[in-house]
Amino acid sequence: MADSFKPTQKMAAAARRGLRLREKFGRGGTEVGVARAHQLAAQRDLDATDVKAMHSFFARHAVDKDTKTHRWNSDSDPSAGFIAWLLWGGDAGKSWADRKAKALG
Repeated sequence: MADSFKPTQKMAAAARRGLRLREKFGRGGTEVGVARAHQLAAQRDLDATDVKAMHSFFARHAVDKDTKTHRWNSDSDPSAGFIAWLLWGGDAGKSWADRKAKALG
């Protein structure tokens, strides 16, 4: 594949945390997010389409940090938005996707 991008360890760890929290609390993310989390957790190569999807996800969901129900960055009462954020690689995934999307143009 011409453009292939390997997720980092931090992205994989965030995705695994998101999957655990989603299993425990029964909220956060869609089937697409769960599939992305499995892809990241296994550190499978991503392509340019994946990078752009991640960049778009983070741009759309930054507002989720302003939650009034449950908490951001909590293992005891996480918000659905926080769990979804983790499924897509968390803060490490956002930084990575932003850099890669910029490089792609």
